[in-house]
Amino acid sequence: MDNIASKIIYTGMIDEYYNYSLGQLEYRSLRFETEYLPDTDDFQGNAVVNYTDAETPFTRILEHKHFEFGKQTDTVITYEYSQKWQKGASPYYPINNDRNNSLASKYFDLATQKKKVIFGGRLAEYKYYDMHQIV
Repeated sequence: MDNIASKIIYTGMIDEYYNYSLGQLEYRSLRFETEYLPDTDDFQGNAVVNYTDAETPFTRILEHKHFEFGKQTDTVITYEYSQKWQKGASPYYPINNDRNNSLASKYFDLATQKKKVIFGGRLAEYKYYDMHQIV
């Protein structure tokens, strides 16, 4: 990979970049369930509502029309469920605990030796970022 560009920006999983040579980091994944709601012009009044209580099985509901100020008479919502990541699933968030942070630190040491590669983002830096920090 080092011969194809003078600089490479890598935003994927840092442990995957190194073929899990030091071990596998843990991630949290998501599962989505989408529903079409006919004759529902407004389900929740906002694009995203987060649910943080232990009794609710999902973490948020997205109502897509509010992202574009839609005025349709129907709506589409998506429930977002947290789930454990496994290979083949999409990793969304790092699980920052002592074990993972220690292992990630070892991968970061390897990354400093890659002068042509810039490791950035949640997965490559194994760091949680809020969206307002990213934007």
